[in-house]
Amino acid sequence: QMSGNQAPPGRGVPCLRCRGTCAGFEPHSWRKICRSCKCGQEEHSLSSDAEDDRRVGRLLAGSRYAWLTARVKGGDGARIYKRNRMIVTNPIVSRKDPTFDTITYEWAPPGLAQKLAMQYMELIPKEMQPVAGTEGARYRRRQLMRQLPLHDQDPSQCSGLAEGELNLMEDFVKKYKAEALGVGEVALPGQGGSGKEEGKAQDKSVTATKPPEATKAPEVTNGALDPAEGPYRCDACKQPVPGDCPVVYADRAGYSRQWHPACFVCCRCSEPLVDLIYFWKSGAAWCGRHYCESLRPRCAGCDEIIFSEDYQQAEGLAWHTKHFACLECETLLTGKPFSLQDCSLLCSTCSRSKRL
Repeated sequence: QMSGNQAPPGRGVPCLRCRGTCAGFEPHSWRKICRSCKCGQEEHSLSSDAEDDRRVGRLLAGSRYAWLTARVKGGDGARIYKRNRMIVTNPIVSRKDPTFDTITYEWAPPGLAQKLAMQYMELIPKEMQPVAGTEGARYRRRQLMRQLPLHDQDPSQCSGLAEGELNLMEDFVKKYKAEALGVGEVALPGQGGSGKEEGKAQDKSVTATKPPEATKAPEVTNGALDPAEGPYRCDACKQPVPGDCPVVYADRAGYSRQWHPACFVCCRCSEPLVDLIYFWKSGAAWCGRHYCESLRPRCAGCDEIIFSEDYQQAEGLAWHTKHFACLECETLLTGKPFSLQDCSLLCSTCSRSKRL
């Protein structure tokens, strides 16, 4: 099942970026792009809710965050993401019979009272709020495909793996699940990890004023800290964090660090980390795509991580040797002249045709 507009038989969903010039997704044999418009799969909204939940469930399975997944009933042992959706119902007062305005968030931070979850949503840009049927929900879906490619975690989704590389990829995935993968936690300042610091004691002045419930703002009493002027600062922008506003914690960073919801972004691409899923490395949070690329090269042709030591390189990019080919005519270019346009290879003939 595919989300979005229905497409003619044999063709996928039209490209969102091309706005009508692409009649529908035509899968390439090994590239993760449309044959017709050359845009990626994420621009065609090819996934469904169920497919997204299976992707994230597979990623979190076998990690310390497996509690965010559930076993598929009647399945083969696969696990699915227990995505937290939030439905907010607001009464509309009018002279006639009262009605209700219902808003559904496709994702919300788990384990929070609705009031605190709504505070979190209000602190991220409106165009990124995952309200069902809006650009924010479509943005979230594109980011799931972009930041957490299925072919970065599932060898069966890879076309570039040669014999003997399967074990290398399985070890690669197992290692990043154990050492880097994380899911951010939303709480009030000083209450991350249920108020427990990893390796360091919490500031005593903060602990003394900390309320017993994670969803209740610190009380202001004579001599206590004003929640609007607490001792906390965002790890990214270094600006003060009000004591009554939710922040994001990353357990792999330790609970002495916190981020404004809008500041919890990938250190490489500066994009918000979808569903707060991050990879921790060198004292910073990364999205899955750029974390994997920081460890091994990614093929600019098929978009998969390269596990072979024999590959092609040009202008800071890498390709599987068998994928070092012209984007238009698929001619292999090893030892032949080529040009590089928008990170794509073109042979001399196709390059000249594009200029005409």
